[in-house]
Amino acid sequence: MSLATPLPCDGAAVRAAPLPAGRPAARGGAWVLAAAILGSSMAFIDGTVVNVALPVLQERLGASVADAQWVVEAYTLLLASLLLVGGSLGDRYGRRRVFAAGIGIFAAASAACGAAPDVRWLIAARALQGVGGALLVPGSLALLGAAFDARERGRAIGTWSAFTAVTAGVGPVLGGWLVENLSWRWIFFINLPLAALTLVMLARVPESRDPDAPRRMDLPGAVLATLGLGGLVVGLVEAPRLGWTAPLVVGGLVGGALALAAFVAVEARSRSPMVPLAVFRSRTFSGANLLTLLLYAALGGAMFFLPFNLIGVQGWSATAAGAAFLPFVVLMTLLSRWSGGLVDRYGARLPLVVGPLVAAVGFALLARPGVGAGFWTGFFPSILFQGLGMSIAVAPLTTAVMGAVDARHAGVASGVNNAVSRAAGLLAIAGMGIVAQASFGPALHRRLSDAGVPAGVRAAVDGERGRLAAAEAPRDASPAVRRAVDRAVDEAFVEAFRRVAWIAAALAVLSAACAWLLIEPPRPPAGGGGAVPAG
Repeated sequence: MSLATPLPCDGAAVRAAPLPAGRPAARGGAWVLAAAILGSSMAFIDGTVVNVALPVLQERLGASVADAQWVVEAYTLLLASLLLVGGSLGDRYGRRRVFAAGIGIFAAASAACGAAPDVRWLIAARALQGVGGALLVPGSLALLGAAFDARERGRAIGTWSAFTAVTAGVGPVLGGWLVENLSWRWIFFINLPLAALTLVMLARVPESRDPDAPRRMDLPGAVLATLGLGGLVVGLVEAPRLGWTAPLVVGGLVGGALALAAFVAVEARSRSPMVPLAVFRSRTFSGANLLTLLLYAALGGAMFFLPFNLIGVQGWSATAAGAAFLPFVVLMTLLSRWSGGLVDRYGARLPLVVGPLVAAVGFALLARPGVGAGFWTGFFPSILFQGLGMSIAVAPLTTAVMGAVDARHAGVASGVNNAVSRAAGLLAIAGMGIVAQASFGPALHRRLSDAGVPAGVRAAVDGERGRLAAAEAPRDASPAVRRAVDRAVDEAFVEAFRRVAWIAAALAVLSAACAWLLIEPPRPPAGGGGAVPAG
C-alpha cells in the first residue's frame, strides 16, 4: 500500500529539471502526459492489488508466509536497487526508448505472473516485473520533465498526480473484485491491454535525451546495491524457517552487509556514482532520508500484514479488504495542498514531527481489534490516523529533501529518497515477518493446548505455522476440532499482528524524533519576523 502511492519527491525533481537544449517546450505534450499516466498507473495498480491478493495467492498456491513475502520482496528488491540506474539509462539512451522497454518488460513479466503454475515461478516473474518497473517508473516522470517547460510542468504534474492518486484508490478495490469474481491471475493479466495502449501512445511521443548525461553507467553500484539488499532480505525472510545458524541465512546476512559496505566504497570512488555520497553531508538531507526509512518501514510492514488480518481472520471478502484502504488514499489526495501550506507557515521540521506522531497513533490503533472486529469501530480509526499523519508529513518531507541540496542535484535527491522509501518497505516486510512468526508459533501452541485439541492434530497444525493465518486443521478432523483450531489460529495471528502494529508505531515515533533532532529549524529572515520554509 505504502509503495503503491506516489512518493514524496516524485514531482519535485521534474519541476527542477532543465529543458533539453534546442527543443521547443511541450512538443507532443498531450500524448506524453497520457502515456506517462497510463504507464505509471500499471505499476501503481500492480502494487496495490498484489497486497490485497496475497491471502488468496497463499491459499490457492499452498504458499507459506515466506513465499508471500517473496512475492512482494522480489519485485521491490529489483525496483529499489535499479531505480536510479533506470533513470540514468533514459537520460543517456532516450527517455521514450527506455520507458517503452520498461513497459514491454513489465507486460511480459505480468503475463508470466498470471500464468504461474506455482509460487516459485510467480516469484521469479515478479522479480522481472521489478526490472521493468525500474525503467518505467522514473521514465514516466522524465518524459514529463522533457516535454513541458517550467510554465506548464506544474499543471502536467498536477494532472499526473491526480490520476495516479485515483489509480491508487481504485487499485485495491479493483484487485479485490478481480480476485473474488474472476481469478487472482487477472490482477496481472489486466496489465497487458494497458501496456499495449501505452505503447500505441508512445508512437506519437518525441524522443528526448540528456546530452550532458554521464558516459559511464554505475553498474558496479547497482549490482552491489542489489546484492546487499538481496542478501539481507534472504537472511531475514528465511531465518524463521531455517534458523539463524543455517548457511543460507548466515551467508545472506554477512554477504549482504559486506556488499553494502562495498557499495559505499565504490560510490565514494566512482566518477559517475549512482548515489553521490556528498549529498549526505547535509544534516537535513540525511535526517530526512532516515525519517523516510523509518516511517515508510512502519507503513510498509503494517500494510503487508493487514490484508491477512482482514481476509484470513476477520473473514472479509477481497473487495471489502481493498475498499478498507480508500480513506487513506482519499486523505492523502485531499490534504496534499493543505500540508504544503504548513511548510510555508511553520517550516518543514514541525510537520515532520507532528505527522509521524499522528501516524504512530494510527499504527497503535491497529493493535486494538480482535477477532470479529468491524470496519468502522475496529479498523477505520487506525486508517484515518495513518492517512492524516502521512498527509501531514509527505509535502514537508519533499521540501526538506529537495531544499537540502543544490538545484542541480534535484534528480539525485529525488531518486535517493524514493529508493530509500522502497528499500524501507523491503526490509520492514522481512524484519516484521520474523516478529510475526516468532510470536505466532508459541501463541498457537498455547491456544491449541488450552482448547484441548488432540495431540496429533496439534502436531499437524504446528507443521503449518509457517502459513500464519492460513494454517488449518487436517481434513479428517472432526467439525468441533476444526472450529477450535480455526479459533486458535485466528487468535494467535491477532496476537502476532498486534506486535507488528506496536513495532510500526515505535518506528513512526523514532521517525518523528529524527525530524526533531536532524531537520534544521526554520530561520527567520534577515530583517526579523516570521518563519520561512526549512531547508
